[in-house]
Amino acid sequence: MTTDMTKGRIVPQLTGFTIPLVLGNLFQLTYNAADSVIVGKFVGDDALAAVGTAGPVMNMVILFISGMCMGAGILMSTQYGAKKYEHLERQISTTLLGGLVFSAAVALLLILSARPLLHLLQVPPDIMDSAGAYLRIVFMGLVFTFVYNFFSNTLRALGDSRVPLYFLIISAFLNIVLDLFFVVALNLGVPGSAAATVLSEGLCCLCCVVYIKKRVPLLCLGKKWRVFDFSLLWRTFTYGITSALQQMCIQLGKICVQTIVNVQGVEFIAAFTAINRVDDFALTPQSNISHAATTFMAQNRGAGNVRRMKKGFLSSLILQAVYTTAVAVFVFSFSRQIMRLFVSDGSGEVISLGASYLQLIAFMYFMPSATNVMQGFFRGLGDLKVTLISTVLNMAVRFLSAWIMIHIMGGGFECLAWSNFAGWVAMLLFQAPVMTVKWKKELTDKIYDGKNEKSLIK
Repeated sequence: MTTDMTKGRIVPQLTGFTIPLVLGNLFQLTYNAADSVIVGKFVGDDALAAVGTAGPVMNMVILFISGMCMGAGILMSTQYGAKKYEHLERQISTTLLGGLVFSAAVALLLILSARPLLHLLQVPPDIMDSAGAYLRIVFMGLVFTFVYNFFSNTLRALGDSRVPLYFLIISAFLNIVLDLFFVVALNLGVPGSAAATVLSEGLCCLCCVVYIKKRVPLLCLGKKWRVFDFSLLWRTFTYGITSALQQMCIQLGKICVQTIVNVQGVEFIAAFTAINRVDDFALTPQSNISHAATTFMAQNRGAGNVRRMKKGFLSSLILQAVYTTAVAVFVFSFSRQIMRLFVSDGSGEVISLGASYLQLIAFMYFMPSATNVMQGFFRGLGDLKVTLISTVLNMAVRFLSAWIMIHIMGGGFECLAWSNFAGWVAMLLFQAPVMTVKWKKELTDKIYDGKNEKSLIK
């Protein structure tokens, strides 16, 4: 069900939009782990290693596709908030048609270059064939990946974050069932796991189409699905590519920090792996609140509701503060117990390293809670360049500070927490002044008269 965020109570809207996003991300983290367990237990260590080494390439491509759809979703939110439905329909059909062609071309390129990409990652020869087969089969379903992300982001742009969660649950359930069928029953190994992923996404896309046809009249375009507006194409591409580059930058930043950790010893690596999982679970809801703020800001920007945008921004900050306080107290208080979830009691050094990091980082989580809301603000205004620059700055400062503190100054594991903090501070120092200027130049001079006569849509 679509939601018009230009009216109604703000906090319930943001909370109701955020919760399905949080559940979806946590559910995906859980089912990804189940996928690995099936391959590892029923095929073997080599198969698990093959899927694992193919993971970074696959994740980068998926993040790129997801980022492209997210950027297009911002334009849709703005048009939906402005009640410019004819413009919105052209935007939707143009995004779908352009995305289908783009994803098919990228899929063909990646299928042909799968093995060279794995060589760049220095994948061992004994698992090269399995990893290559896995990637080629997954890339055959890249169009399905695009279609799923397109419909999910389109529905979120219209204020519906619950149905994409249902689609994700269906896809995850199908993936696990098909994994068991192909890998365990038919003994197809790594190719079977890849085929399960593609088929589950394909069936999920079919569910999306059926649901939209029956329940979302606004997206039942009929012959208008064939409309391709070249005037919208470039703007859609620039929004999409900027958002995609931001998503990829985050992943690249993590890989760069991993290179510093990998030369510090097994205990260092094990502790880093564990605390990364904790950070993922702790910070994911913050990102989801930011995405909710993006949709809220974009819809109200389209409607010209400046006062409501300000209230939405402050409400998002309050939600971030409440959530972050709870998670900070929990992580700080149960740091050692959390680490024991990942390693055995005999790994005392790993537990100590991880616990010291978690106790230090717990109250640093307030920094990204602020920067995430600002990111949602900029995305809602359509200023994705600011979000990209701030993300690049964050990752660069994080990597450089970790390298200096650990390699040059000889610091310990806690330096990873301080490097995260340094990256968030750099991000905040860049975003805060820019946001102040944005409010003054683009928002405070707009008159909101309660009748939405002025539109910020360009």
